[in-house]
Amino acid sequence: MSSTAAYAQKILLQTGILNASADKQVTQEDFPYSFTLNTLEGESFPVEQLKGKVIFLNLWASWCGPCRAEMPGIESLYKGVAKEDLVFVMLSIDKKADEQKVKNYVSSKGFTFPVYLVQSPFPNQLPEVLQVPSIPTTFVINKEGKIVYKNVGTANYDTKKFRK
Repeated sequence: MSSTAAYAQKILLQTGILNASADKQVTQEDFPYSFTLNTLEGESFPVEQLKGKVIFLNLWASWCGPCRAEMPGIESLYKGVAKEDLVFVMLSIDKKADEQKVKNYVSSKGFTFPVYLVQSPFPNQLPEVLQVPSIPTTFVINKEGKIVYKNVGTANYDTKKFRK
């Protein structure tokens, strides 16, 4: 095996792409609803509006290869679940200057899930508040506001096991 192939394999294993699984840690931490996001259309969206709903929250960035790799599966999950049962928040942590890149990427891939941007000056604080060491990171928050699932790294969420 060439050194390039070995390096590529190492990267794939570290990002979880080769062993993508949605069977990860379960916590019961309270979710901090006290922040506001922006829609891709520039409208403010207080996360507090989502209290009482089950939330699928994915932190990603347009420049993140592993993030981009898992998004088609998330889109498939989004299309396959009832919207009254699960609210999707695809939260880009891209810089404000890269907002157009986010819009272009989402549009070019035909993704229909809701994409949000972090409002300044909160972008630097959000990963710390949610204890996000790297992206992609995905959370599921239950109706009571508890984080019941957290996965750091790539996963396939469009599975029967995850839908339970």
